[in-house]
Amino acid sequence: MNGLTDLDSRKNKNSPGTTAPPKIRVLLVDDSLIALTSLKRALSTAPDIEVVGTARNGREALSMMPALKPAVVCTDLYMPVMSGLELTREIMNKYPCPILAVSVSVAKGSDNVFRLIEAGAIDVFTKPGFGAGLSSSVEIAQLISKIRILSGVRVFKKFTETAPLLKPPEPQKPILPMDIQNSTVLDIVVIGASTGGPKALQEILPELPPSFKIPVICVQHIADGFLNGFVEWLSSECRMNVSIARQGERPMPGNIYFPQEQTHLEFDRNGRFILSSGEPFSGHRPSVTLTMNSAAKYFGSRTAGVLLTGMGNDGSEGMKAIALAGGLTIAQDEASSVIFGMPKEAIAIGAVKHILPLSSIADTLIRFQKASGGGKEET
Repeated sequence: MNGLTDLDSRKNKNSPGTTAPPKIRVLLVDDSLIALTSLKRALSTAPDIEVVGTARNGREALSMMPALKPAVVCTDLYMPVMSGLELTREIMNKYPCPILAVSVSVAKGSDNVFRLIEAGAIDVFTKPGFGAGLSSSVEIAQLISKIRILSGVRVFKKFTETAPLLKPPEPQKPILPMDIQNSTVLDIVVIGASTGGPKALQEILPELPPSFKIPVICVQHIADGFLNGFVEWLSSECRMNVSIARQGERPMPGNIYFPQEQTHLEFDRNGRFILSSGEPFSGHRPSVTLTMNSAAKYFGSRTAGVLLTGMGNDGSEGMKAIALAGGLTIAQDEASSVIFGMPKEAIAIGAVKHILPLSSIADTLIRFQKASGGGKEET
């Protein structure tokens, strides 16, 4: 006779000190059975993740939400009956939860996948081509990492025009009062972001007018294959020119630049771009810190550093270098951050002069530009 009944065994496994944390519940949505099988197999290698359901279109997935209560939804963009875009809008309106866009559309250089970000998705992941599996251990590790990160973030519910709006949280006050009138001239702005960054940048950058005469460098951690589509999407939203930096190019007023994929961006002794494929810095290439360090070295007190939502500490030491050079440093506040990790780390080491809600950052940069003698704002 077995010494332990099934009930005793379950009690023993769930006894104090041995209870495992609940698994991350994931709903996969894709019209391709091959893709669903491939993704499910990949996630089965993570002991803390459980695929609680699969759906072949958005309508089917939406009907599963109340019962399954997933911690993360992974959805494709193009599907019959209800697309990933429609699904994202519906989920964010009815059952807000973190959404990961898993799409092969990046192969087409399309910016359409970023409409999912606009609708409320938090991050993107490159799905293998049709007929291919997630055979790469690196790909699997990246997917699992993204899901783990997203499972712990808060989401902001989307409201229809007729839905009541909730009172927004009170923004954190800046660490120091802003002395815009006595600020130094700014010659460069470096913005760093990671998880939640695409949406944050989409809220900040379109607010900058064509007359914004300070070049803006954006270092965004993003999955391989998505940069061109991301830049295309922002170009359609922004009034300033948005492009990918080129070797030897000098940053020009009225322009927004991104490093090339898997490439660090720094400045030479003449202030021109240096692009390199050196080793990742603190696990990242491009690295926010490397770009900020280089900007502080060349532009000194004329540098502005802005650190947005993201996991980890990339950018904290770069913000410190800018602050020590006498430049302007701004961190996104916790209330408006998807993940407060990167701004929090910079604040912890005393590298941040101003903590601002996302909605105030663009206006603040514009006011600093005016005080620096820049052009008048255009509407």
